[in-house]
Amino acid sequence: MFKKILIANRGEIALRVIRTAREMGIKTVAVYSTADRDSLHVKFADEAVCIGRPQSADSYLNIPHLMAAAEITNADAIHPGYGFLAENAKFSQICADHGIKFIGPTPEMINGMGDKITAKETMMRAGVPVVPGGEGLLQSYDHAVGLAREIGYPVMMKATAGGGGKGMRLVWEESELERAYNSAKAEAGAAFKNDGLYMEKFVEEPRHIEIQVAGDQYGNVCHLSERDCSIQRRHQKLVEESPSPFMTDELRMRMGEAARRGASAINYESVGTVEFLVDKHRNFYFMEMNTRIQVEHCVTEEVINFDLIKEQIKIAMGERISGKDYYPSMHAIQCRINAEDPYNDFRPSPGRITSLNQPGGHGVRVDSHVYAGYVIPPYYDSMIGKLITVAQTRQEAIQTMYRALSEYVIEGVKTTIPFHLQLMQDERFRSGDFNTKFLEGFTLK
Repeated sequence: MFKKILIANRGEIALRVIRTAREMGIKTVAVYSTADRDSLHVKFADEAVCIGRPQSADSYLNIPHLMAAAEITNADAIHPGYGFLAENAKFSQICADHGIKFIGPTPEMINGMGDKITAKETMMRAGVPVVPGGEGLLQSYDHAVGLAREIGYPVMMKATAGGGGKGMRLVWEESELERAYNSAKAEAGAAFKNDGLYMEKFVEEPRHIEIQVAGDQYGNVCHLSERDCSIQRRHQKLVEESPSPFMTDELRMRMGEAARRGASAINYESVGTVEFLVDKHRNFYFMEMNTRIQVEHCVTEEVINFDLIKEQIKIAMGERISGKDYYPSMHAIQCRINAEDPYNDFRPSPGRITSLNQPGGHGVRVDSHVYAGYVIPPYYDSMIGKLITVAQTRQEAIQTMYRALSEYVIEGVKTTIPFHLQLMQDERFRSGDFNTKFLEGFTLK
C-alpha cells in the first residue's frame, strides 16, 4: 500500500485522484502553480506544495520542481493524471530512478505507443487492423507525392509525435499536397520539436470509438468495453458516451479482442485506451494508444460500476487484475463543460465565476473543481468540469442530460452549456446518426 501519493496535475482530475486515494486510506499531496492556489484540489489534499509560476513550463511541466515536492513530502508514488507529464517517458524514468512509483506504464511502454509510427508497427505485428498507409516517415515532398498516388486520395498526413490535431492535414487531391505538406511539417516542428510526418488513407465518415483496457505486472490484460467520442470539434472531444449507438455485439467483441491483443503486445501495465477509427461499414482501424487515464473515463465507470482510478493505483501497487472483460449494463453520456463561448467560435472565456449551481438528482454526476468565486485562469485547458448522466437506455440518458444541463448555472464566464443543450435536442444526435464530421454542419441557434 502506498502511504502518500503526489498528484502531478491540477483541477478536476487532481481532485478525482484525491477522492479515491482518501477512500483507500492513502494520504495525498497537491501541487499547484501560483494561479491555482485557490483551487479545490489544493484545499482537499492532505498537503499542498507550490511548484512555480502560472505558466505550465514553470510549474506542472517542471520535473525538478515536482520531484522536489515529492522528496520534501516523502511521497512514495506520483499520479500524473492526464495531460501535462502523463505520457512523458522521461518523467516516468526519473520517478523510477528516485524510488518513487509512477502510477502508470513504464518508460518503454510510453515510448512504444507515444511515437505513432512505432505504435502502428507494433499493432500490425499483433494482428490489429491499421489504416492503410506508408511504412515509416515521409522522407520528402516527392516521397509524399508518390505514396499518395499509391494509397489513393483522399489522404491524411499526421505528425508522428502529434496530438490534438496539430500537424494534421487532410488532402483531397494532388494540387493541395505541397501546401499541406509544408504547413503540417512546420506546425509539427513548432508544437512538438519533431517535424516527422506519416501518411494514411483518409477514412471517410468515420466514428471515433475507443476501448478501455487494463493490464497488470503479471501479463494479465482485459478490456472494459468502448466509448464513442465522435462528437468533436477540431479533433477535440466535446461529448463521449458508452456504449456507442453504432456498436453491435459482434463488433464490440472483435474490437475488444483487438485492443487486448495490442495491449498484450507491449505487456501493458496500468489503465489505458486503444483508439480506433470505424468506417460506415463497421471496419475498424487502430489510431493510437493513450497510456494514461482519459478525461472520459467517467462514462466507463458509470456503465460498469467500476473505479478506474482505484484500479490504476492497485495495479501500481502490484495487485493482480481479474483478467475478465467488462461490458456495459447501463448507458452513460458525458458533456465537457468548458469556459468557452460557443457563439464566438468557442473562444476561451477565463475569469471569475460569480454564481454557480451544479445539477443533481438520480443518474447525475458532476466532476469539477470550481465554485462560486473561483477564477478560471487563462493559462491552462478551459474545462470547468464534466457532467455525466447514466440511465437504463440512451434516450433516458439524453433526457436526464438535458434536464441536468438546464439546471447547470454558471455566471461570470461563457460556457459550452448552450451548445450541449441544443445538441441533446438534435434529431440526428438523438438517433445516433453522427460521425466525427457531425459538427461541421451544426449551427448554434
